[in-house]
Amino acid sequence: MLTENTDRALSACLEVRGCTADSQYQQILSSEALNFLCLLVSEFGERRNQLLTERERKQKRFDAGELPDFREDTKAIREDKSWKVAALPDALKDRRVEITGPVDRKMVINALNSGAKVFMCCFEDASSPTWQNMVEGQINLRDANLGTISYYDNQKDKHYSLNANPALLIARPRGLHLPEQSITFNGQPIPGCLMDFALYFFHNYLVRAEKGLGVYYYIPKLECMEEAQWWDDVFRFTEDHFSVERGTIRATVLIETLPAVFQMEEMLYAMKDHIVAMNCGRWDYIFSYIKTLKNHTDRILPDRHGVGMDQPFLKAYSQLLVRTCHERGALAMGGMSAFIPAKDPAEMEKVTAKVIDDKEREARNGHDGTWVAHPALVDLAMSVFDAHLNGQKNQLNFQSPESPISAELLLQPCQGSRDEAGVRKNIRIALYYIEAWIQGMGCVPIYGLMEDAATAEISRANIWQWIHHGVTLDDGQRFTAELFHTWLYQELDTIKQEVGEPRYAAGRFEETADLFYKLSTADEFANFLTLPSYALLKGAA
Repeated sequence: MLTENTDRALSACLEVRGCTADSQYQQILSSEALNFLCLLVSEFGERRNQLLTERERKQKRFDAGELPDFREDTKAIREDKSWKVAALPDALKDRRVEITGPVDRKMVINALNSGAKVFMCCFEDASSPTWQNMVEGQINLRDANLGTISYYDNQKDKHYSLNANPALLIARPRGLHLPEQSITFNGQPIPGCLMDFALYFFHNYLVRAEKGLGVYYYIPKLECMEEAQWWDDVFRFTEDHFSVERGTIRATVLIETLPAVFQMEEMLYAMKDHIVAMNCGRWDYIFSYIKTLKNHTDRILPDRHGVGMDQPFLKAYSQLLVRTCHERGALAMGGMSAFIPAKDPAEMEKVTAKVIDDKEREARNGHDGTWVAHPALVDLAMSVFDAHLNGQKNQLNFQSPESPISAELLLQPCQGSRDEAGVRKNIRIALYYIEAWIQGMGCVPIYGLMEDAATAEISRANIWQWIHHGVTLDDGQRFTAELFHTWLYQELDTIKQEVGEPRYAAGRFEETADLFYKLSTADEFANFLTLPSYALLKGAA
């Protein structure tokens, strides 16, 4: 254990339980790095626990019939039009196209070489949090910042290294809710977000400073101003500890929970010295809509495949984010296009049309940039924003029409199909993804899309809500746990046929199906499927 190399005070409370035999692991988990991590956990760990407890209290109120709304106690912040966020660094003004992906070494290189303006490297939804992934991800990002990262693919006999002008690197740590079980503090798993944040800052702030860059993060899954303030305090503590300028750390906050959309101005205010942008994390946002309003029978969403950004509640969410950010001097980033290239020309033509339509809608709404999941789509998305921005790096001067965006509009339910085909597709996609996740893969190509944890979350939330409320499908069938069980195990057979007997036998599909059934039919909705799935992770400590 690396605690042998730390001082006595640290070794008494922090314990690394994951394997550290590799010399590179020892470099990442050095005594100095762990001392800093210990300081953060000691200072902020209990407050993080209190914030999670407060989430549960709020959710109980929503479950009892209350609806999310704009806060009365922070009305003065919203009404004061004089304040702005800190001026944007030059490096973060042009974010027309960002590519996202996991911390896998080859994928990091490909994403940095993709031609995108930014690569958001994800320790969260796009990565399965195995010990190996989380530590080697830090190794990969350290080497990327140093410019020394390379990879040799034995199967393809191909060498990968950085091009001359790679994308700007931004790291996304795990959400507040996720633990890191392979490191404990006073016997309890530490917050995974603090591990990701601390190790990335510690190993990279100096080399980035030499290039004139700060340390940039994407912050996921926030629900309220107080959680944003927690992160801002983490940033301030870190800057003070290392005696670096205020604003060395800059953050983009993902607005991917329903409660957060009602507190965007408050979150910008709490983080005004560090925040540079907000992002429409739309897939998780749809999941959060279902989760937050799961007991509200008048707000049951249809099949997720029919819930697009043209739905009024999602269009309002996009427009409010743009308006709020631009009024306060922050960028407003659009959402993910999860398509991957299709080999069939006719199918690829459809993919191209869908991507263009999506990105044109975002550009018209006033977004300053967008996300793609595959390098082959970078140029396509870039061409849309280039045409719309007409030589500008962003459209911070864009202001949407001043018609009010009410709580009622942000919560407006929508219509759509509730059919057997949609349920069966959700089942297959969720099974494919969760099985890959517990095997250590967090970013998975499934039926022409690059899927991450948000896909599985929406699928199982959709199914749980329909079962819980006894939804009647379009063909007149009542959707019950029994019917779901039948279809679930029929689709398991479909997967066996699709992947073949050897892959099926080597996988964990049946274990996944059992977990999926349990999560989808439980009386109480599990907040995140990744929490009960954590113990099943490949190589879990």
